[in-house]
Amino acid sequence: MIDMLVRLYALPPAAPLLEAVAARGITVRRPRAYEKSQVIDWVRSEFSRGWADECEVCFSRAPVSAHIATHGGDIVGFACHEATHRNFFGPIGVTDGFRNHGLGRCLLITSLHAMRDLGYAYAIIGGPTDAVSFYTQAVGAVPIAGSTPGIYLDRLSGSDS
Repeated sequence: MIDMLVRLYALPPAAPLLEAVAARGITVRRPRAYEKSQVIDWVRSEFSRGWADECEVCFSRAPVSAHIATHGGDIVGFACHEATHRNFFGPIGVTDGFRNHGLGRCLLITSLHAMRDLGYAYAIIGGPTDAVSFYTQAVGAVPIAGSTPGIYLDRLSGSDS
């Protein structure tokens, strides 16, 4: 799983993406502390235990280093940064019925702007596996040579991603 690098000083603006999803009744925002259990449980049930563990770390940061997408009071997507390591983006996920309409791109770019606001010039996307073309197209991410297996070197058996 090769890692990817994103130039945060060259990001597309987030506002048009936020407006586009809002026109579909979707709100993208940081989750609040009192929503922690609900968000973590949702990530675990929709995606994996490993991603839920990473998302949980985001609630220890101030401000929370995650974003969620909601529709009609339900969570339909999430994105994390600074979860497994500082300056790393991910994980990110959108439920089936809300994919392929720009919501993942909106969550990605909103989260990367938050990383830029922390003072980073670059962000690392850790092991995007099947999403390399998504990251390349959305934010011009480029593979980092020699980054396999990267931070995912010594995984415990039985863990999931």
